[in-house]
Amino acid sequence: MKKIVRTGAVVFLGGSVGYYLWHGLGNRGRTDYGIDALSWVGPQMIWPIAAISLFVVCFAVTGDSVVAAFTGRNSAAFRHAAVGIGTVQSVRQTGMTLNDQPEVRIDLGVECADGKIFDSHAEMIVPLTELALLRPGVVLPVRYLPDRTDKVEIDRSGDMSTAQEALNRSMIRQGVTTAGKLDIAARGIPAQAVVHALSVPGEIRNGNSKVELGLSVTRPDGTTFTTRVEKFLPPRSVGHVQVGRVVTVHYLPGNEQEIVIALPANV
Repeated sequence: MKKIVRTGAVVFLGGSVGYYLWHGLGNRGRTDYGIDALSWVGPQMIWPIAAISLFVVCFAVTGDSVVAAFTGRNSAAFRHAAVGIGTVQSVRQTGMTLNDQPEVRIDLGVECADGKIFDSHAEMIVPLTELALLRPGVVLPVRYLPDRTDKVEIDRSGDMSTAQEALNRSMIRQGVTTAGKLDIAARGIPAQAVVHALSVPGEIRNGNSKVELGLSVTRPDGTTFTTRVEKFLPPRSVGHVQVGRVVTVHYLPGNEQEIVIALPANV
């Protein structure tokens, strides 16, 4: 649809300009009115002026970020594309706005489903109230085309399971979790735990710091047990596991010493 609209605007612009030149170069205004200037100035100017205005509007409203803002969906080219994990590197406004909401360019480091990594960018309309949430280090699901990695789109499908699966594969490849721990997170009993001990051995893996936590876990029946957990966390998340903090955990009834801490990806 976008191609049809834009092609129509280009054809109309070309035809209007062609008609204007044909009218002026043929001295048709002078013939009609006896005034040389009217070969170029007159009612014939309406068509190219209207065509230029229509051309600008059509290309503006059919931009991918504008269409996505209106429809809440990805563009047709990316709607069924593969899902990867994008890490925000930088954000800047493009200068265009829609209903006072700015369009931003988001530079991303993208990790594909097969582990391949490439740099790309996405453009989208962002409400002013959410602009501060887009900061370097934030992880977002993106749609990408394997044969066109210069541009991606932030995933708007709302399919959290697909995005979580892509994030899980990424974390396993980075060595910050295992398939067994992901299984506990999926099937385990949710509970609340209090951090009563924290140590940082100094080991770093893919930019994530290793932390060792002592936890007091409260079972659903109100009884408690203690355990220790090792986890690799990005620096921005370490503050959420300080001593005294309450965290959500998952565990299997038959193995209470194997605990998985649930932290949001972008805390």
